[in-house]
Amino acid sequence: MAALIQHDETQASGGQAVQSGVSLAAQAVEKAKRLVIKVGSALLVDGQGQIRQAWLDALADDVSALLDQGKEVILVSSGAIAVGRLHLGMPVSGDLRLGDKQAAAATGQIRLAHAYQAAMARHNRTVAQILITLEDTEERQRHLNARATFASLLKHQAVPVVNENDTVATAEIRVGDNDRLAARVASMAGADLLILFSDIDGLYTANPRTHAQASHIPLIQTITPEIEAMAGKPLPGISTGGMVTKIDAAKVAVQAGCSMLIAKGEGLHPVQALLQGSLASLFQAQANPRKARKAWIAGSLMPRGSLVVDAGAQRALLQGRSLLPAGVVAVDGQFNEGDPVAVLNQGGQRLGVGLSAFSAAEAQRIQGQQSQDIAKILGYQARLALIHRDDLALTIAQASDEAPALTTPKEDAA
Repeated sequence: MAALIQHDETQASGGQAVQSGVSLAAQAVEKAKRLVIKVGSALLVDGQGQIRQAWLDALADDVSALLDQGKEVILVSSGAIAVGRLHLGMPVSGDLRLGDKQAAAATGQIRLAHAYQAAMARHNRTVAQILITLEDTEERQRHLNARATFASLLKHQAVPVVNENDTVATAEIRVGDNDRLAARVASMAGADLLILFSDIDGLYTANPRTHAQASHIPLIQTITPEIEAMAGKPLPGISTGGMVTKIDAAKVAVQAGCSMLIAKGEGLHPVQALLQGSLASLFQAQANPRKARKAWIAGSLMPRGSLVVDAGAQRALLQGRSLLPAGVVAVDGQFNEGDPVAVLNQGGQRLGVGLSAFSAAEAQRIQGQQSQDIAKILGYQARLALIHRDDLALTIAQASDEAPALTTPKEDAA
């Protein structure tokens, strides 16, 4: 078990020294290129339903500092319902009916977005609101559309602020809490680090509020049944999460190649505190986000059609580029946007499996055409690539797998 869990003291694992959790947390933040930061309701909203603007301003300072270092940041924020209750005259605590929750979210989202915009505007930064349901993360076409939106916003140096779309999501289509939502966003956006800021500084062997001898666990390399058993029930209050949801989030994140930190966020400048050595628990991913996504595409999805490519396109794909329409010589099968398709060369050899950005009918219309002509052919402005390189898992040797994720394909000429 020592190889899977590291406690506070520096220990040996497999004969090599393992650094303390404090160092690991700081290094994880420093190393990350794309971060998703989840903010809990209890951190952002006080017991009277008011936004803690001083805390949010301090978080904005931290986020701007990360952006100055060339990192990309996505925020997943709770708090809309908690803020909206007050302004609709509802009780600021206790359970609400679904309709009342949705009404509170509708007004709370506006106030929350304004608060984030005001906080980031102090650094001349732009924020963008994205509302997501469970279906958006699971249905491939919506998933691709959301990935493209994140890519465009990050490219233009905006900070996406994400929340569940509580105004339309019913119980059947809800993620249910923003810990798990943040993990799905991290997976969707190809992030390499997810930080869950909460009212606790990580995972303990037991609930530290009720067990004085509970030991903090700074590094979790594998989520075992023993780890899951350490999670307790959520505490009462306006926050809906708990350690159980955080473990569930960690499973989603690490499977997508994204490491995850559970850290205490109550003080001002919580990211800065992590970099300066505050306590946290790191769930360590064993693969990077791009490789994890490609493994999922290659191993979990059954192709619903195929695209045959010419020799020039094959060479481009092996160099890590996207598949453009100009290199496609044949389209077979019935598939929709977001469906998996096999990519074959003209000799019938399978080169890989990818997620198509077009339906079969659209692919047939643009095959062999230049990307700049797609809009004229289809009658609307579409993506430039039939399969983006981040959505293509090759089954033959590739020249490099280190290209950055979620890039735009305009320079990926095949």
